[in-house]
Amino acid sequence: MWEIKRHSKCRGVAALLPKLPKLLSGPKYDGKYLRNLLSNLLGETKLHQTITNVVIPTFDMKKLQPTIFSSYQALFDPSLDVKLSDICIGTSAAPTFFPPHYFSNKDSQGKTSEFHLVDGGVTASNPTLVAMTAVTKQIVKNNPDMGKLKPLGYDKFLVISIGTGSTKKVEKYSAKKAAKWGIISWLYDDGSTPILDITMESSRDMIHFHSSVLFKALQSEDKYLRIDDDTLDNDAGSTDVATKSNLENLVKIGEKVLKNRVVHMNIDTGAYEPIPENVTNEEELKRFAKILSEEQKLRRMSSDTMTKDPTN
Repeated sequence: MWEIKRHSKCRGVAALLPKLPKLLSGPKYDGKYLRNLLSNLLGETKLHQTITNVVIPTFDMKKLQPTIFSSYQALFDPSLDVKLSDICIGTSAAPTFFPPHYFSNKDSQGKTSEFHLVDGGVTASNPTLVAMTAVTKQIVKNNPDMGKLKPLGYDKFLVISIGTGSTKKVEKYSAKKAAKWGIISWLYDDGSTPILDITMESSRDMIHFHSSVLFKALQSEDKYLRIDDDTLDNDAGSTDVATKSNLENLVKIGEKVLKNRVVHMNIDTGAYEPIPENVTNEEELKRFAKILSEEQKLRRMSSDTMTKDPTN
């Protein structure tokens, strides 16, 4: 240890050595509290019992492919109709923080399936397209819930995409610094996980970029709302700081974001820019809620009419 500290080029390694046993021996948390909490809250409730349709991404590390738990898909594939607690534990099993979640499920047809799940962010750190694809799939299948929507009729979609915030504006890495990194530094550097940060940010931004281009091409930018904050720093931008003060601060940040002007992505630069109109995220959410409420009323009226006069 003394010889390493004396060598200036190895100071970073020396600082990391005390943390290596924990980093290399297992995840930061054993996940027992989270598992018990979710099991107690959700009990035996299964995917098909949700009060609204949901789409939850995970990644099966044994199959090396995404596993998407969808309310609609569960109707056609009984093996996916598993307990919600297992889905939630699996989709939150972030690598290095929580252990992967293994469970098996015996479906209504007597078939047993195994799952080896890690964080849904590995599949889609921004699940916007996952949700849109799930709806499109039901349109293709002529699901009556989809009405007269066309498979590529995204101009009829209303999409609200809410991010969890990031520290993008805080310059944490540089090519000059990373040029000297080995595998350990890519996995862990001064309290951060560079490879995970880079992968997640890239995935999230590419989904937002694709969605922005799509709705702009359809001249339906007012149908897509992205709410996020890329100016977080310190504890606010951390994955697992659950102190009372930090959670209270996150609430304040959320309230502040609601008062911020709506921003769209500049598809040429990738930067977030306020829209010309002086409209806040809160006002835009209320507009979306009104549209959805009016649509629900129309559907109920149509359903009542069909019930009273089945010949229509």
